[in-house]
Amino acid sequence: MAIFKKGGAKEEGADNIFWTTMSDLMLGLCIVFMTLFILAMTGFTQETIKQQQQQQQTAEQLAEKLKVEKIDAEVDMFGNVKISDVELFEVGSYQLSPRGKKFLDKFTPIYLDTVFQNASVRHSIDNIIVQGHTDSQTFRDAKTPNEQFSRNMFLSLQRAYAVQDYMLLHTNYNKKYNKALRKMMVVEGKSFAEPIIAGDGTEDFSKSRRVELKLKVKGQSLADMLGFNFGGN
Repeated sequence: MAIFKKGGAKEEGADNIFWTTMSDLMLGLCIVFMTLFILAMTGFTQETIKQQQQQQQTAEQLAEKLKVEKIDAEVDMFGNVKISDVELFEVGSYQLSPRGKKFLDKFTPIYLDTVFQNASVRHSIDNIIVQGHTDSQTFRDAKTPNEQFSRNMFLSLQRAYAVQDYMLLHTNYNKKYNKALRKMMVVEGKSFAEPIIAGDGTEDFSKSRRVELKLKVKGQSLADMLGFNFGGN
């Protein structure tokens, strides 16, 4: 019995040494992985901050150029541009109005030149999304909420397409951007899914009716995009 206990004690000690060694190894690996993770995240954060600063500079440049050309637009620090709801379309139509065409004639060259002039900003862009929106007011002959949504989806998509089509085919922008635009431009319809809410909590119908141009930037979510908004009816 004494021999068994002695042997047992020796075996238990060997196990403790083994598990101590494994614990040290796992701790060391965790420290290595945590260090690599922190380094990776630090680099990502710095790159993200750099991109955001470049985007804000682009927004400031765009705002200044629009002001010089006397184009009525409000540009915030994130690059969001708000245009009056009467700028592009007649009520209930997805055909560009004469005023809308004149607006795009002036706006498009400035917009594309500003976006593409900075190589770093240009290379960070995945997509230029042309996105149509409507308000939630009902069509007279829409019988159900889903039919109402579907009818507005068609209208919002057609309006987005009308803007994209006119920009590419009829405006005098620098044609050296053609190859990039064919890869980047995407058209979307949002119906009334993203209304603009006024300060009193009700929908601002005129501002809800709009077309947005958004820059989808690599490595960022939609919330981090640059958005360019145009009003419609």
